[in-house]
Amino acid sequence: MAKILMKGNEAVGEAAIRAGCRFFFGYPITPQSELPEYMSLHLPKVGGVYLQAESEIAAINMVYGAAGCGARVMTGSSSPGIALKQEGISYMAGAELPCVIVNMMRGGPGLGSIQPAQSDYFQSTRGGGDGDYRLLVYAPASVQEMVDYVQIAFDKADKYRNPVLVVGDGVIGQMMEPVEFVSKPAENLPEKDWATTGTGGKREPNIINSLYLDAEKLERHNIHLSKKYSYMQENEQRWEATGLEGAELVIVAYGTTARIARSAMDNLNKKGWKIGLLRPITLWPFPEKGFQLLDETTKHLLVVEMSMGQMIDDVRIVNEGKRKIHFTGRSGGVIPSTSLIEEKILEILERSE
Repeated sequence: MAKILMKGNEAVGEAAIRAGCRFFFGYPITPQSELPEYMSLHLPKVGGVYLQAESEIAAINMVYGAAGCGARVMTGSSSPGIALKQEGISYMAGAELPCVIVNMMRGGPGLGSIQPAQSDYFQSTRGGGDGDYRLLVYAPASVQEMVDYVQIAFDKADKYRNPVLVVGDGVIGQMMEPVEFVSKPAENLPEKDWATTGTGGKREPNIINSLYLDAEKLERHNIHLSKKYSYMQENEQRWEATGLEGAELVIVAYGTTARIARSAMDNLNKKGWKIGLLRPITLWPFPEKGFQLLDETTKHLLVVEMSMGQMIDDVRIVNEGKRKIHFTGRSGGVIPSTSLIEEKILEILERSE
């Protein structure tokens, strides 16, 4: 199959359409505005609907409505816009409605900058809305992976009846890379017998809601959700491991930062050092099984992020005090360099000799 050179945001839109997405509700915000622009042009060609809402809050509630009718639906935004969507995301998790949400992260807090960042890690993995809920969170590291995981996200959203978040950053959204698509016939999607599609007089009406006035009923619902999240945590961990055998230090990085970290790893390994890379692909569930593969020779973990170090908490949890944890990175939209990572690694290893 021939590859096509596409910008990241546009490739995400094409991947969603090929996965059967027929509704997109959103609001333009840099650095993801090419995504709604692409959907506005191409969704009508396949009988779909693009609607630019009056706000991010309106957009996520439109997603709620389409998902409740059983449609494959998507929204996209960047960091402050995703923050505005949090109430609706919590509602959808509580009502067990599948959808795909794309966040091309930018620097914060607040309006911050329009430059790439990874400072929405807490928002993505802890949930910015109310209540006990979780999202399956994918963190691709290339335009091709954005394509692959957007399509996977729609299937997983339907499987678990849960919103799925795909996080990138301004670099992945704006860069152009060759990609190939695997078309998935939209007419062969599984039937959603829980959706509010009308009864035709053949069944009891479906009710979709996240409101439980009886405390014990809400508790039972939360227990049901918790069991689903536990199953996801056990079965949906994804990661990529490189050079773990015999590694003195392993870098932990995701997304664009992992690509930069890989170059630093390769440079130092050519000089005789033993450096590995563990790249989380799912930020939630965090890939604790990947950390179980670390070699006994590994004494140090270096977390690298385009943030002030938000992923460190999860690395600490899975590390269980076994290795020393270090951090380096840049924030506010500044991209870490290979030299920054290499210097930090040498500082750690030379100090420990």
